[in-house]
Amino acid sequence: MEEIKIQRATTLKPKPDFKTLGFGKVFSDHMFLMNYTAGQGWHDPRIVPYGPFTLEPSAMVFHYAQEVFEGLKAYRTADGRIQLFRPIDNARRLNDSCERLCIPAIDENLFVEAVKTLVAVDREWVPDQPGTSLYIRPFIIATDASLGVHASHTYLFCIITGPVGAYYAEGINPVRIYVEDDDVRAVKGGTGYTKCGGNYAASIRAGERAEKQGYAQVLWLDGVHRKYIEEVGSMNVMFKVGGKIITPQLTGSVLPGITRRSCLELLRDWGYAVEERLITAQELFDAADSGKLEEAWGTGTAAVISPIGEMGWEGRHVVVNGGEIGSLTHKLYDTLVGIQWGTEPDPYGWTIRL
Repeated sequence: MEEIKIQRATTLKPKPDFKTLGFGKVFSDHMFLMNYTAGQGWHDPRIVPYGPFTLEPSAMVFHYAQEVFEGLKAYRTADGRIQLFRPIDNARRLNDSCERLCIPAIDENLFVEAVKTLVAVDREWVPDQPGTSLYIRPFIIATDASLGVHASHTYLFCIITGPVGAYYAEGINPVRIYVEDDDVRAVKGGTGYTKCGGNYAASIRAGERAEKQGYAQVLWLDGVHRKYIEEVGSMNVMFKVGGKIITPQLTGSVLPGITRRSCLELLRDWGYAVEERLITAQELFDAADSGKLEEAWGTGTAAVISPIGEMGWEGRHVVVNGGEIGSLTHKLYDTLVGIQWGTEPDPYGWTIRL
């Protein structure tokens, strides 16, 4: 594995108040870069001061959206140490996205080493306030200066980081969601199971419509039958119905979330019956009407667990668990963030300390 070169910034940025952090607005002093050239492979891994990089206006990423990204976090424990949560899973998912977008794979060990080295260089940016973390955004973009629909021959792999607070202003308070009937996020055979920007761009219009109606997120239906639930906003979604946990199965149009996987492992270990299957919106709202829908929540790296308090669909409106966070939802949140921040034991070996 090629050695990562480090060029430290000569002037450091002033750090924000860690007690009043937003999300995704402030970035650390350094970034990781690595280039790909056909015939040479990935080369020149390096850490440099955070700043703009130059691309041709004809760079293929601007015109054909050949790019992928990931999201993970670093946490500061009570004893001041820093740890990551399941970074190897992010490396593997990035490569799954790369395969779909015809982007060369990254060595998984190099991915993890790059993340660890960058976080170590900017360790003072890892916040120490409750609920905060250092968000890590790896991404790959196509850089060929060429107009033509084909795979690029050159790429740039970059990792940037920044301290963050809660992703949603509601924090751990339940949010209102709206079932989207018109727009779809993804279809089987497409890129729905990958983390690529096009999936998120396609979700913006519906998200804005929902927001105008007072909802925080969209509950997506499948793109073929327009009746099966897939994701909520940019997160996976789970429901507790009649004591069982149900969540949409991974059919190729749903992102295989790492927080989703962690929740399912915890739930099964706690003795819950878990079903990964097709779920219709009709079934869900009927369960709510009959009183069987007990809890609902979204899962994802950014928010970890986001409780769902209300849902709207075709003029129907239901309140989940009295609009309050459910006990199981709260337990999942407490357990996951406890493992991530080192306040709970990690029997699964999910965390890696720097």
